[in-house]
Amino acid sequence: MEDNKLYNEIIARQDPEQVAGLSRFFKTGKGQYGEGDRFLGIKVPVTRSVVKQCWKETSFEDLEQCVRSEYHEMRLAALLTLVQIFKHAKKDKVLQQQCVDFYLSHTQYINNWDLVDLTCYELLGIWLLDKDRTLLYDLARDGKTIWEQRIGIVSTMQFVRHGELDDTYAIADLFLEKPQPLHDLLQKAVGWLLREAGKRDEQRLKGWLSTRCATMPRTMLRYAIEKFSDEERQRFMRHLRP
Repeated sequence: MEDNKLYNEIIARQDPEQVAGLSRFFKTGKGQYGEGDRFLGIKVPVTRSVVKQCWKETSFEDLEQCVRSEYHEMRLAALLTLVQIFKHAKKDKVLQQQCVDFYLSHTQYINNWDLVDLTCYELLGIWLLDKDRTLLYDLARDGKTIWEQRIGIVSTMQFVRHGELDDTYAIADLFLEKPQPLHDLLQKAVGWLLREAGKRDEQRLKGWLSTRCATMPRTMLRYAIEKFSDEERQRFMRHLRP
């Protein structure tokens, strides 16, 4: 690791006093979704500042070392750096493809909600804006982990931001077809993306929900209708089956 500046800069900023709090926040206890994850005690803004300082000097070999780390913040730093390399490549489609391939071949290390949410739509979402999006459907439907499945829906945030809502709704339908109960973190992710789609076209969201709300998981529905009026929220929630 001697020549890996990203690794060394992250290690240099560890703060043991923050470890316990972060471990609780990211649910690392036995049986929880982040069970066994380890922390250095570094907040996200600090990690971002390191990434800003180091990304230009970081190789894929460096990223490989960091993304395989037992430490959560080191993996996050690797993924945020990958996003920066991807974004700055712009017209270098070969380099961008290399970034996408790296991301998809290391999903086993993208194993918490923040690692997904802070990176997937900034990389996969952008990459797929002008491409076939079957990949996201496959991840949502058949992802080996809840994190791969979450990548499938959260990546559509980029499409929503460009006014393209079809994939968000179609992938949300895939989650509704899954055997219940659906993991809470997937319910929240789908509900969140539906809410974002609703900000673009509220009537479309209401129409979509009207034919599905009775059988939707409660948390998913609650997240999707969060921006509705009190009266509308109550109306949709009343349709839920016990």
